[in-house]
Amino acid sequence: MLNDETHEPQGHEQTEKSDESIVHIGNDPVMQSALDVLPILGNKKKVIIRSKGNSIPNAVAVANIITEKMLNGNSKIDKIKLDTDAEAGIGRMTSTIEIILLKI
Repeated sequence: MLNDETHEPQGHEQTEKSDESIVHIGNDPVMQSALDVLPILGNKKKVIIRSKGNSIPNAVAVANIITEKMLNGNSKIDKIKLDTDAEAGIGRMTSTIEIILLKI
C-alpha cells in the first residue's frame, strides 16, 4: 500500500484532539443524521455539529433529538456559536451554526 490514508465517512471530520469530532449537517433526513452522530458521541467526549444556511434547523433538531430523546441525562449542549459568512464583492451572506455536544 503506497498511501497510508484513512478515509472518514462523508460529513465526518476527525480533529487533532482525540476526544472530539466534527460533523457537518446538511439537508439529509434529521433522524438519519441523529443516528449518524450517536455512535460518534458514544466514542468521543465531544461532538461539534456544524451547519450553514437552510440546514441550520436540521442541526438544531439533531442536537435536540440526541440530548433530549436518545441520551437524556447522559449528554448536554455545551455551547452554541452563531456566525455569518459574507462572500467578497457579492454581498451575499450565509449564516452558520456550531453546536457543541458533550457526553456526561
